Amino acid sequence: MIRVVLADDEKLIRSGWATILSLHDDIEVVAEAADGREAVEAGVGADVVLMDVRMPRMDGLAATQELVHRSPATRVVVVTTFENDQLVWGALRAGAAGYVLKRAPVHELVEAVRLVHSRDAVLFPDALRRIASPHVSTARSRVPVELTPRELDVLRHISLGENNMEIAAALRVTRETVKTHVGNVLDKLGARDRTQAAVLAYELGLIFAGTLADSRGGALRRRE
Repeated sequence: MIRVVLADDEKLIRSGWATILSLHDDIEVVAEAADGREAVEAGVGADVVLMDVRMPRMDGLAATQELVHRSPATRVVVVTTFENDQLVWGALRAGAAGYVLKRAPVHELVEAVRLVHSRDAVLFPDALRRIASPHVSTARSRVPVELTPRELDVLRHISLGENNMEIAAALRVTRETVKTHVGNVLDKLGARDRTQAAVLAYELGLIFAGTLADSRGGALRRRE
């Protein structure tokens, strides 16, 4: 059972989310929060928190950052009204596992909860690639870790949003081998999950939007 907390200052929004999620046997809404501070307190120990960005007392970005610090296993999905790239990128850097638009179809909200809970893929990688470019650090200092060529290849596929089975098929290795490489990548980058690994890959200059748009057979470009 996926334990979900709903955080939004509008009760009508929370009620709508609760109604949608309650239709699915594998999801249980365990708490609601009307502001960011309540979201942090209610979210500790939960599996997934749907987090509005603009809330009183503490906004969604600050709440996300504090919550993932206090409860690293909790996955935050930021829910926004508009595709504000700066807010979304800030939320991802703060520790959010992904984001969903409030106007998105019902099934996308449900699938977002399941996807981030599974920890097996990056939520909405296309949007991540789009919003990353303007926010990538201009400082091209040497990468503080050394990833092997295979780990770099796995990181590229992670940033494409592929799950372990898809990566295994693309690289022609076993799923267990992929899991090992993914664990090594996260450890070396100090990333809490795949989304954070993808964000760090952009910021460190390990991955570029143009590279990810290339065919899957192309090589990953590295910084010199």
